[in-house]
Amino acid sequence: MPTRPYVIDQLISAKSIAARIEELCHEIHDEFRDTDKLVVVGLLRGSFVFIADLVRELDLPVEVDFIEASSYGNSTESSREVRILKDLRGEIHDRDVLLVEDIVDTGYTLKHVIGLIKAKGPARMKTIALLDKPSRREVDVRADWTGFEIPDEFVVGYGIDFAQRNRNLPFIGKVRFLEEE
Repeated sequence: MPTRPYVIDQLISAKSIAARIEELCHEIHDEFRDTDKLVVVGLLRGSFVFIADLVRELDLPVEVDFIEASSYGNSTESSREVRILKDLRGEIHDRDVLLVEDIVDTGYTLKHVIGLIKAKGPARMKTIALLDKPSRREVDVRADWTGFEIPDEFVVGYGIDFAQRNRNLPFIGKVRFLEEE
């Protein structure tokens, strides 16, 4: 549970997120139009809302799987140590894969998971992140598609949490700690 009081200011509206997902799905469809089935792999837990909306909008046959990785715990800062808490259940060798991330911050988690997925031998792999925070990048990694580039703010909502709270917000909000005012 957070120890400091905070408020959440809306940064990206639910309507803006839905419109951007529609745009991204057109691009994803163009990339994977020849696939017999796209394996959409979500990075848990933060991507679960994004992946649900994304696969509903995709006009492709899809299979959904998940990897759970963590480098934050209940903190607002990355530990830079990526732990895999749950691996894929299905086989992705020689299959087309779309890796779905909620936010690329330091880049450690995405880079680590890309390595794990590539080691499993997919036919083709692309990555998508709802949010990108390039000002915080510490490793050289970029998603193939990005929903929104955001400033160096701690955000919640639309699946993204702070100490396991606020995932259920329908928008992306900026956390503002009250003693900072």
